[in-house]
Amino acid sequence: MDVLVKIGQFLLSLSILVVLHELGHFVFAKLFKTRVEKFYMFFNPGFSLFKFKKGETEYGIGWIPLGGYVKISGMIDESMDKEQMAMPPKPYEFRSKPAWQRLLIMIGGVLVNFILAFVIYTAVLFAWGEQYLPAENAKYGIVCDSLSESIGLKDGDIIVALDNQKVERFSQIMPEIILNRPSSIQVIRDGVNMDVTIPTSYIPALIERSSKKFGVDPTISLRYPFHPTKVGKVAKDSPAKLVGLQKDDEIVSVNGLNFTYFDEYKEYLATQAGQEINLLISRNNQELNLKLTTTDEGLIGFQPLLDLSGFKYEAVEYTFAQAVPAGIGKGFKKLNDYLKQFGLIFDKDIKGYKSIGGFGTIGSIFPSVWDWHAFWELTAFLSIILAIMNILPIPALDGGHVLFLMYEIITGRKPGDKFMEYAQVTGMVLLFGLLIFANANDVVKWVSNW
Repeated sequence: MDVLVKIGQFLLSLSILVVLHELGHFVFAKLFKTRVEKFYMFFNPGFSLFKFKKGETEYGIGWIPLGGYVKISGMIDESMDKEQMAMPPKPYEFRSKPAWQRLLIMIGGVLVNFILAFVIYTAVLFAWGEQYLPAENAKYGIVCDSLSESIGLKDGDIIVALDNQKVERFSQIMPEIILNRPSSIQVIRDGVNMDVTIPTSYIPALIERSSKKFGVDPTISLRYPFHPTKVGKVAKDSPAKLVGLQKDDEIVSVNGLNFTYFDEYKEYLATQAGQEINLLISRNNQELNLKLTTTDEGLIGFQPLLDLSGFKYEAVEYTFAQAVPAGIGKGFKKLNDYLKQFGLIFDKDIKGYKSIGGFGTIGSIFPSVWDWHAFWELTAFLSIILAIMNILPIPALDGGHVLFLMYEIITGRKPGDKFMEYAQVTGMVLLFGLLIFANANDVVKWVSNW
């Protein structure tokens, strides 16, 4: 069911983005009296799931959810309609329009995606506001894995700054480290201010490790107190389910051991992998002893409900007048962050291309429960990604057409139809190659984590 919820959110988000992106091309084409022959959500080689014709345009839904398209008369696109291009240009065709009109038609989709992201971020801030944990309010500090420990961080450190620049939000610590690559971390350890140097090998090691998983593998996480740790969702056929562990049961101790922090409890369970343990729980103010055998990974099989009452979160509410500039500002920050993230792909030291993912990676970022707040946040971010990817100067993408149009505007010479055909084919081959590479990475990750 969790997977179906993720797939449902991903397909809905993709459908919204594709339709509005293609609508951007469609509106500018109609504005300049250019004929649009087809308007499709998803691709439809061979047949369509649904279609109807209104006026000169056929509207439909294809069966391959990899995007969508509008077929504009007199334009060399993925349809490769050579017969139409062999005939004399007609006044309603794309090729008959002035270069500046063709340019606006081509950037219409990207323009809509950027505007959509700003609108969604504005609406989200107005509807939900913002809630975040200031970095200095992470009162129990951080939990470190072996990679973060190797650079000198320790469990319980409170991170307050990067390169002596104060960190406002705990959730931004890892993104700031990855994207801006500071050389040092300022922490409070046992009440003492300390500097921890970040070696140049840290980010490549993090990316290398993350390339084996769906998304960045966090090396630093928030530390939670152990008491009270309550039981949330219990996994089907898990050791917890077999011994009758119930939602809202509180874990008191394991094998008679009490824990101060939740990570200590997890580390101890890992040492008891595949072994029988005694679990002391509290249910309706009564203590019960349960004997169970942990999984080979040292798990019991329930989702913990951790206590957040000890953390002082900041909440910000926005009027509509405040949400508009804040939403636009957030959109530009996300755009800037993604451009930095995209640049990691070409960094010869970091080798970010190893972490490129396909539809599995994109789908995995959606939560396993339907959350409209998270859905719209992710849809806005994906809208920015779609805009950037489409404006890349690659033939077959909007950016490729824009590149050739800019050449025409500057030189006054239009590229020949044969050149455009070859460029389109080359671009499509390149795009399919990238698509195969990205999704092959997902398959490798899936197999390695099986």
